[in-house]
Amino acid sequence: MKDTIKKHTEEIEKKVKSLGPIKLTILLIMFIGTICSFVLHDYIFTAESVFNRGISDSQIVNTLLSLVPKIIQAIRVVTIILVITTVALGILNRAFKKNQRQITVVRLINSIVKCVATVIIVIAVLAIWGINTTALITGAGVVTLIVGLGMQSLISDVVAGLFIVFENEFNVGDIITIDGFRGTVTSIGMRTTKLEAAGNVKIVNNSDIRGVLNQTINPSTAKVLIDIEYGESLERVEDVIQTQLPEIEIEGIIGEINYDGVATLGASGVTLQFTAECHESDIFAVQREMNKRLKMMFDGNGIGIPFNQLVVHVDKDNE
Repeated sequence: MKDTIKKHTEEIEKKVKSLGPIKLTILLIMFIGTICSFVLHDYIFTAESVFNRGISDSQIVNTLLSLVPKIIQAIRVVTIILVITTVALGILNRAFKKNQRQITVVRLINSIVKCVATVIIVIAVLAIWGINTTALITGAGVVTLIVGLGMQSLISDVVAGLFIVFENEFNVGDIITIDGFRGTVTSIGMRTTKLEAAGNVKIVNNSDIRGVLNQTINPSTAKVLIDIEYGESLERVEDVIQTQLPEIEIEGIIGEINYDGVATLGASGVTLQFTAECHESDIFAVQREMNKRLKMMFDGNGIGIPFNQLVVHVDKDNE
């Protein structure tokens, strides 16, 4: 579990670092330019500035110069929003990464914040260029209503995703089963949830998730069934188990291996059941190692494990 949390924490840190030196350099230049624009405000934005006085005899040149203050304002707004968003997400990513739930919520918040920041940037830039954003927002609201009526499944996916996260049904890194597919949750998005198992990725719409089996909340039980021959003395076998089973140590087991007794009386042998608690992520490795170590224990004490046999009886009278 700790390894899973650490893995996803490293992934978040990589995403933060994925801006790269070039993008960080561009953002730094924009930030320095924004500070300079505030310092030189009177020289850029006032009516007496070189950009607004019409210093050239060419109307084209004067028009281009008059656009410079608007361009600087747009860059300034974009820079301020980007810096605030980057700092906020950086603090958020570093402060809330103690468990899977926090990692899942942080990823969802990252997506929401980026979408909101993009919308604010677009509206602010359009307002700087003199476009009536009020009418634009009103029109967008009407369009959203119309589109929303035809996108009910998308809205259902988004709402279902929010409930999954905030009700803590499962988190990134949990092992769950959906519609018979068992896998590790790699992401919980606004619309879909992704599961990964043995290199295969299953993508499920959030609104289609029903009857989830979360196998990570509590420790799982690894179960092993081993047959012994009917000719073996069950009393002797159980004495061996009682003596040597506590000595078997297997990585991944929580506690110790338990002998549960006779499970069934099979066609060719007596089936004994062994169980051990472990994390769901280790269950198959634990089962394989239990099979190996129990077989070695039985072999070392001369306890036979039966195999399928066909016994033929011949009627001597009709031979």
